[in-house]
Amino acid sequence: MGWYIGWVHDNMLLSAFLQFAVLGTLGEVLGIIAARQRPDSRVLAWVAKVLIWGVLGILIKYAFAGFKGFLAALVDAGLLPHAAEDVPLLRAFCLSLFTNAMFGPLLMFLHRSSDNLVAGTRGYAGIQTSLLTLLWFWVPAHTVTFILPYDLQVGLAALWSVALGLIMGFTKRGSRPDGG
Repeated sequence: MGWYIGWVHDNMLLSAFLQFAVLGTLGEVLGIIAARQRPDSRVLAWVAKVLIWGVLGILIKYAFAGFKGFLAALVDAGLLPHAAEDVPLLRAFCLSLFTNAMFGPLLMFLHRSSDNLVAGTRGYAGIQTSLLTLLWFWVPAHTVTFILPYDLQVGLAALWSVALGLIMGFTKRGSRPDGG
């Protein structure tokens, strides 16, 4: 585990890119398989998706760091009690809540827009389902994430993407009109 922490610490942006490129894409593939859908057969489309996941990982790395400063600024301004920074579980929850409330929707729309670009489609049908994951999945998941040491947070967030891909895939399978 020491080598991993050292690698993440020494290569913050590269590690964020690679972890999300691999694990985000894996979550997407597993979600497609779980939903019993056919994956895109175009190699370039998958290369683009891997790159998009990597870029999202970098954005998430910046957001995680930035919202720590945001929380500190709110406490310093007297807008939140000192407990929001001093009590580890409350700090993790506040970080998760602010990150998902303020950055989460932007990330969801950016991700959907990039998916539309790759697929040559338009629109945001079903985006409300993705946005709801911010409440029932991402806020609790990132509360756990923000309890961990800083160098482990992006890796766990990428792993959560695998879990959510599977959950959403099985949900899509169960909600198909043909009962499939």
